[in-house]
Amino acid sequence: MFARVKTLIREKDLLRAGDRVVAGVSGGADSVCLLHVLVRLRDELGLTLCAVHVHHGLRGEEADRDAAFVERLAAEWQVPCRVVYEDVRGYAAAEGLSEEEAGRVLRYRALVKAAEELRAGMSDGEETRGPLAAGSAVKIAVGHQKEDQAETILHHLFRGSALKGLAGMSLVSAAAGTEGVLLIRPLLGVSREEIRDYLKRHQLTCCEDSTNSSADYTRNRIRLLLPEICRDVNAHAVDHILAAGVRMAQADEYFEKEAEKIWAESGVEQEGRCGLPAAVLGGQPEILAGYLAIKMIKRMSGSAKDVTAVHAEQLCGLTRGGTGRQISLPYGLRAVREYEMVWVENARSAAPARPALVFSRFPYEKNMKIPKNRYTKWFDYDKIEGVLSERTRQTGDYITLKGGHRKRVKSYLIDEKIPRQEREQILLLAEGSHVLWIVGYRISEYYKVTEETKEILQVQAYGGEEHGRQDTGADSGGRCE
Repeated sequence: MFARVKTLIREKDLLRAGDRVVAGVSGGADSVCLLHVLVRLRDELGLTLCAVHVHHGLRGEEADRDAAFVERLAAEWQVPCRVVYEDVRGYAAAEGLSEEEAGRVLRYRALVKAAEELRAGMSDGEETRGPLAAGSAVKIAVGHQKEDQAETILHHLFRGSALKGLAGMSLVSAAAGTEGVLLIRPLLGVSREEIRDYLKRHQLTCCEDSTNSSADYTRNRIRLLLPEICRDVNAHAVDHILAAGVRMAQADEYFEKEAEKIWAESGVEQEGRCGLPAAVLGGQPEILAGYLAIKMIKRMSGSAKDVTAVHAEQLCGLTRGGTGRQISLPYGLRAVREYEMVWVENARSAAPARPALVFSRFPYEKNMKIPKNRYTKWFDYDKIEGVLSERTRQTGDYITLKGGHRKRVKSYLIDEKIPRQEREQILLLAEGSHVLWIVGYRISEYYKVTEETKEILQVQAYGGEEHGRQDTGADSGGRCE
């Protein structure tokens, strides 16, 4: 196993002579194996090592035991070690995250901080081995292995990720939250069983985290499922999942390159916006058009983290139909159809202040509680047949009332005694002339969630407090019985 890991490190250039490496060490089998491998390579490559253990404050005496174990192990192997104490439960509550996600965020934050200190030439107040050697760098090493990769791919698949997510974790990538620090996973090609054999062969002990066998965490449920799949479906299931991940990564790389070619040929950049001819964007296969849509958003925002398939679909939908249609996007952007072009631009500077709509889609389960919030609305996604647009009122716009009766939006706003100058500024979410939502007021009965609903489109309006009033009981929804 060590020989294979060493070969992978050399072939993929994961480590170079003189590198400074921060190893995340939980005390579990994977991280103990990782640290032992790095210690064996330390003298050969002239590495500077530092071990970081994050105490989550969740498991009482067991967590204290793990921290003490890592400190003893690091001391035995002459590796500087720091234990970082975090209040994961408190952070999760403050940030609206699950404890699982909060723990992950805080672990990486601690690793990044240690890496930045190593880059500055200091670790725990002691001088490291001196200036970086030519070509060397600062790395964060974590102990993810084959089964972790398979679990990640399945997790992303179940959550509806695009090709990039289905590719799984990379052997090497830029560490988020810092510049110039790389994240490496030297054990990604090693199985959990091989790691156990390695520890046994070298008479190494580790600490078992009791929560790993708990079904309370999403990743754990997938972890517990994998052995059953290997036993009952296919003994090589993990290898097949990893092979699929490789193909997904190759496909993602291909579509990224194709999108870049099209952008280089047809993309237009102006001050505060970028765009493509509608004929070019609309003439691509659906998957490639989606890559182009995300590319435009990323060029304006610098990130695509909060961009979903719904955003890409809505943006590409602007290629169908006439000028003037627009949609809201993350990062304060909007996409606009302007004659023969589709533009992505800064919504705040491009138009009068209106609520920004954020879209998300998820399966509906019976007895889910519909939000009683005038700026968060749920719609039956399957009833939407065309492309949605965000705009102000146009002639012919209507909304469906109870009993299937139609009412003109103009008449509804007049009946609500809304001043004329305000009526012309109210944002509508519409499918053609059929208005789903008069933002800040009411939604169409036709698109409401019912017990037959299978998928929900959630739309949230931000910055819209001045654009409406409290919903009436007729529009507040409640629970579908």
